[in-house]
Formats: sequence, C-alpha cells, structure tokens
Amino acid sequence: MVPLITTPRLMAVGGGALADLPGILQRLGLARPLIVTDPFLASSGPLDRLTGLLDAAGIPWSLFSDTVSDPTTAVVEAGAARLAQGDFDSLVAIGGGSPIDTAKAMSVLHANGGHMRDYKVPAEIPKPGAPIVAIPTTAGTGSEVTRFTVITDTETDEKMLIAGLACCPLAAIVDYELTLTMPLRLTADTGLDSLTHAIEAYVSRRANPFTDGLAKNAMGLIARHIRTACAEPQNRAAREAMTLGATTAGMAFSNASVCLVHGMSRPIGAFFHVPHGLSNAMLLPEITAYSAPAALERYADCARAMGVAPEGEGGQSAVARLLDELRRLNQDLQVPTPRAWGIDRDRYTELLPVMASQALASGSPANNPRVPTSEEIIDLYRRVYG
Repeated sequence: MVPLITTPRLMAVGGGALADLPGILQRLGLARPLIVTDPFLASSGPLDRLTGLLDAAGIPWSLFSDTVSDPTTAVVEAGAARLAQGDFDSLVAIGGGSPIDTAKAMSVLHANGGHMRDYKVPAEIPKPGAPIVAIPTTAGTGSEVTRFTVITDTETDEKMLIAGLACCPLAAIVDYELTLTMPLRLTADTGLDSLTHAIEAYVSRRANPFTDGLAKNAMGLIARHIRTACAEPQNRAAREAMTLGATTAGMAFSNASVCLVHGMSRPIGAFFHVPHGLSNAMLLPEITAYSAPAALERYADCARAMGVAPEGEGGQSAVARLLDELRRLNQDLQVPTPRAWGIDRDRYTELLPVMASQALASGSPANNPRVPTSEEIIDLYRRVYG
C-alpha cells in the first residue's frame, strides 16, 4: 500500500523563527487566535515575545493558560468551552507537547461535541476544527508536526490516543532559541522521547521510504548531541540539532507510527504520573532487546545511524552495540527504573493486567516488529521495574 503522508501546510524552522508568526497567520487568512499554553509559560519570556509580535501586527488575541502536564479530558473540556466563548478562528499553541496536544483536542471537541473518548483510536474524527499553529518550546514530542494527540481520561486514568488529519497543525514554528532555557531533566526526557520516536518509526511495520530517511536523520542528530545539550544548555549547535531531530522524528512517526515502547509507556504515565519521555526511556532498552530478533537489520541500521556501529558491521554485533548505547544513555542521563522513581511494587503488580490491556488497546504494539501477547507485555513490565 502506498503511504499517505501528512505534514503541516507551512513550517518556519530555525533560530528566530518565532518572529514569522504574524506573517504565517496572515498568509493562512487567520486573524483571531486563542493562545494555548501552560501556567509557567504564561508568566515567562516566550509568551511575552509572542504576544508582543501579535500586538505589533495589530492581531487581537486571547489566552487559555490552564493546560497541565499529561493533558486530561477535564482540561480539554474547559479549553473547548473557552474556545466556544469567543469569535476565534484559530489556536496558537506554545509550549511542550502538553499545550500542543491540548490545543488539538480542544479543536476536535469544539468542532464535534460529545466526549474525548468518542474519538480515541480507532474512531474517526468527523470534521476538523479551528486550525492550529504549533510552536514547541521543548525538543521532544514532535507534536507540532503529528496527526496525534494523547489525552488522559479523568474518569478512568486511561491515556487515550486520538489520531487523524484534524489533529495535524496547519502550521509549525520550530525555533531552537525557545529551548535554550530547558533544564537538564526536561532536556534528557524529551530528547529520549524523540530518539524513541525515530527508532520506532524506523522499525515499525508501517515504515516507508519517506519516513526511513527522516527517522535515520533524527537518530543521528539526537544521539550525537543529546549529552552535550544536557551538559551545556546554552550550546546553540546542540540545541538546534536536538530541535531538528525532534521535529524530523515527529514527522517520521506521524507517518509510520510508533510501536511497543509507546504502547507500554502510556499506562505508566497515566497510572503513576511519570513524564512521557521518561517512561519511554525506562522501557526502551528492554523492549529493543525483546524486539530486535524480529528485525535485526532494521535495528542494526539504527545503530549505524546513531554512530555507534560502523557501516558494514554485521547485524548481531551492531544490535549489541545499539543495546549497549541505549543502556549507557539511560545511565549517563540518570534515567531511573520504575522502582527508583518510587512506584510501589504492589500497586504496580496489581495494575499489570490493566496496563497490558491498555497498551494493546492503543494499537501501537501491533506495529512492533515482534507483536507481543498480553502475557509478554506483563513480563516486560516486570523486567523493567528494577
């Protein structure tokens, strides 16, 4: 089957790209945006810069700043109600993946009504809502270029995957200068999230030649610069590389899908409130070891793209180097096990069947090179506990 590629209509990429926001809105015929962000950014420099640009261009705006980490249906409903209160023709989402994901869900819910659970995969989204201009301030989720949003159901604690053309931003502004103040933990977690996106897009059963090039490019950028970005937060070359890596990885997995790591990561985040990138990192080495025999050459290519195995080295040896590097990255970037994070063993064990069920229901494990059973997922959860 020929892949159908989805990307934003316009992208401004590079240092200082934020200044293009008024021109992008005008080019797209948008004039009345609702800005969606989080409480921290609402009182910080990037938002002031953004609103100053709109004010200078004579573009009126309003603000919704009540987003939370790991966005919930309650917050989305509040945001959709705010959207309904004004004569808005667009959403400008600025922040990490949470404000951007929230804006996507607000647009869907406002346009279609009902409840967010009505639109979780595999449900279709009947019609698109207000268009979104996405401006990431972290180098991680890639949400600025994807057709996905992940929302936690407040009633059930399920992290729901919502997917469709209606979730893809109309435009993205990718300005690495907005990431220069990211703290070490956030830099590490979002960077490892991006690396997971790239690896899973490349080994996915839905990978294609278009996404392969994006994924390998992203792996190389992230693997070569993530340690520097963490150790030297003002290193502009490293920040630019991480930002480009995150966006290209987002384009890759949006059009090839993620796999088992993400399927198993979402329940850990929903039940134990572990940041998404961190839960991916907890799982990545063990799930790569589990999956690699089913796609040895694909995983070997990942090692080569990351610069940890030379071209021409055999698949088994290259994959061994890949596994060593993933474990070293977790060690160097101080990624804890679920036990070290403080997750209670008894509660974790009690929830294993539910977590496995939710992981499978997300659909992502079906794209994995080695498709797991529920029992295998439970065993993998036990292995990564630590």
